[in-house]
Amino acid sequence: MTVQQAACVAALGVLMLSSLVSAQGGGVSAVLDRYNGLSLPRHESVVDASLARRLFRRGNTFSSLGRHEEAITEYRKAISADPSFADAIRNLANTYYFLQSYEEAKPLLARYVELETKTTAPFIAAVQTLGELERESRNYESAIEYDERAIELVPDDDSQVHIMANTYNNNGYPDLAIRIYKAGARAMPDNAFFDRSLGRLLEQSGRLEEALVAYRSAFRKDADSDFYADLVKNLERRLDSQ
Repeated sequence: MTVQQAACVAALGVLMLSSLVSAQGGGVSAVLDRYNGLSLPRHESVVDASLARRLFRRGNTFSSLGRHEEAITEYRKAISADPSFADAIRNLANTYYFLQSYEEAKPLLARYVELETKTTAPFIAAVQTLGELERESRNYESAIEYDERAIELVPDDDSQVHIMANTYNNNGYPDLAIRIYKAGARAMPDNAFFDRSLGRLLEQSGRLEEALVAYRSAFRKDADSDFYADLVKNLERRLDSQ
C-alpha cells in the first residue's frame, strides 16, 4: 500500500464508528451500469432502515476488533436491508480497501459517491481514491471524471494536479493531462506554473495558438519571470515564421 493510499484509508475511515443518518439515493443505476459485481436489492419494499442500522453497528464492532471478514458480512447485510445506506456502503468499501481488495472497493466507493449528499472528508477521500485506483488500473476515461472532481473539492492541492497530469501524459493521454491542468488553473487561478505546464502540453500537441494563450497567462501571473517571458517570445516568433 502506498503512502497516498494509506492516507486515503485514514481519511475514508474518519467516521467509521459513527452511527449517522442514511444519505438519500440518486444516480445509483448509473453507478451499477458502470461497474459490475455489485448485486444488491434496490426495491423500496425491501428497505428496513432499523435493521440496517443494527447490522451496521455490528459491522463496526467487528471492524474495531480487526475481524474484517465478519465486518464485511454485516455491512453487506445492512446494505441488503437498505440499499441506500451510504455509511454502510462507505464502511464496506473502506474494509475492502484496507484489505487491498481494490476491485471490490471501487464499485462501492462509486456507489457511495453517488449517494452522499454532503461534502465531508470521507466523501472527498472517496473521490480522490476512485481517481487514483482507476488510474492505477489504466481506466483513464473513468479516472478523469473523479480526478477533475477531486481538484474542485481540494482546490489548494497543487501536488495532486501534477501527479494526475503526469500519469496521463506519460501513458499516452496528453488530452487528459490538458484537461487536468485546465481544471487546476480554474481551481487555482493564481498558479502560473499550471499555465506553463498546460502551454507545454498544448505546444507538444501542435496546438500552438492555445499554447501561446497559456504562456501569456503564466507571464501575466508572474511578470517578473524571465522564463515565462521567453516562452511567450519564442512561441510568438515561431508562429510569425510560419
